[in-house]
Amino acid sequence: MLSAIPWLTILTFLPAAGAAGLIFVRSEETARRVTLGFALAAGIVAAFLTGAFDPAAGATMQFAESVSWISAGGLDVRYSLGMDGIALSMVALTALLTPLVILASWKSVTDRVRGFHAALLLLESAMIGVFLARDLFLFYVFWEAMLVPMLLLIGVWGGPRRIYASVKFFLYTLAGSLLMLVAILAAYFQQAEPTFDIGRLGALLPGLPQATQGLLFLAFALAFAIKVPLFPFHTWLPDAHVEAPTAGSVVLAGVLLKMGTYGFLRFAIPFFPAAAVSFAPTMIALAVISIIFGALMCMVQSDIKKLIAYSSVSHLGFVVLGIFSFTEIGGQGAVLQMVNHGLSTGALFLLVGVIYDRTHRRGVDDFGGLAKGMPVYAAAFLVVTLSSIGLPGLNGFVGEFLVLKGTFDVHRFAAAAAALGVILGAVYMLRLYRDVFWGPVTAARNGKLADLTGLERAALAPLVALIILLGFAPNLVLRRTGPAVEAALRNVTRSGPPEALHDRR
Repeated sequence: MLSAIPWLTILTFLPAAGAAGLIFVRSEETARRVTLGFALAAGIVAAFLTGAFDPAAGATMQFAESVSWISAGGLDVRYSLGMDGIALSMVALTALLTPLVILASWKSVTDRVRGFHAALLLLESAMIGVFLARDLFLFYVFWEAMLVPMLLLIGVWGGPRRIYASVKFFLYTLAGSLLMLVAILAAYFQQAEPTFDIGRLGALLPGLPQATQGLLFLAFALAFAIKVPLFPFHTWLPDAHVEAPTAGSVVLAGVLLKMGTYGFLRFAIPFFPAAAVSFAPTMIALAVISIIFGALMCMVQSDIKKLIAYSSVSHLGFVVLGIFSFTEIGGQGAVLQMVNHGLSTGALFLLVGVIYDRTHRRGVDDFGGLAKGMPVYAAAFLVVTLSSIGLPGLNGFVGEFLVLKGTFDVHRFAAAAAALGVILGAVYMLRLYRDVFWGPVTAARNGKLADLTGLERAALAPLVALIILLGFAPNLVLRRTGPAVEAALRNVTRSGPPEALHDRR
């Protein structure tokens, strides 16, 4: 009975159906309620599929659907969806964050309310489609589809420099996407019996000559490196975060950036393992540079939102480092950190949105002594801060530990350099907390700010609860993602990591 129902199609297009339904809604309050209802419905479906998912078969595409879509001219494009452990973790994160950002925007977004919520729902459908697609052509359709609603969220509901930030985001992402499209077509025509099926491509493309693999890997890797973003492709991110509304920043940091790291695990490494091995030292070097550079940039920021944006560059560097360690433990840590970063950084942007809604300021120097008048807010911010710096007992610790352990097994110097990023992360986040919440109240208005409202508590509570829960029970994620991570790295690890990666001195 379970397999007879197209659950993945329902999950993917339920938010888009809600966006279409907003055409018939006139009241702004009704639009908010309809949007929240469809986002919650998608969350319920995602929760149901999480419960029905078989962790022991986490590498298998469960709840699979596949029908012919485009067959003209000999093409074999299929509408094909499936969910393994990695896709499950990303879909669950997407389905969790979307209703929370709707709650967080309930009072703050008052202009073009229907359009804002329609963009959010369309973005959710596109993001879920990216993670579930099992046909490379279908994946690319969803990948491009998510650009438009994100562009609108930044460009229409963003800050004073929103046009500049949205165009920069669009051009960076589009440039990488077009290169990836060329690589997709090249990979398609390299085969004796052309196919876009991701499973079959994973078996056929590793047989390509190494030179061909290298060119195709570079095209895919550039698109994913821009999305992560890795240094030096990161410059669009601070502008996008600073100008985006709170909901846009949460979704951008919580989900969209993970599409780059997901792409490395799902496509670049399984499809082109020989090239991945060849370029691994370069990717590891870029990951370490991103970790340290992002942390150093955080230390000189006066805008809280920009500080958190640069922290994402550092944290996602850890994810890339774990992936290109080509160890199962490093890959497991990377996927867990993808989830952890979505929770902690998503919560940080929600928390910054709280004080920005009250003061229309977000400079570090604009605040001081907030803990006196906003104790609940200060407590929530403290938990999320400690999660972000990897305090044992909270979710960030286990993921960082696994990444560093997996990297240390094959490249001790890279692991040691990345550990410096952990130390710098503690410095800039604790200093931020000290300056904003402790000491004397630096401005009269700060002593009169209201603590968290009911809606704000409802938006933050699930994130704080999961931060604590995953700190003590990381296996809730790891046992579902483990088989899929092993399968993603199988083409590389079958012959062992390359000697170039090893440094045990």
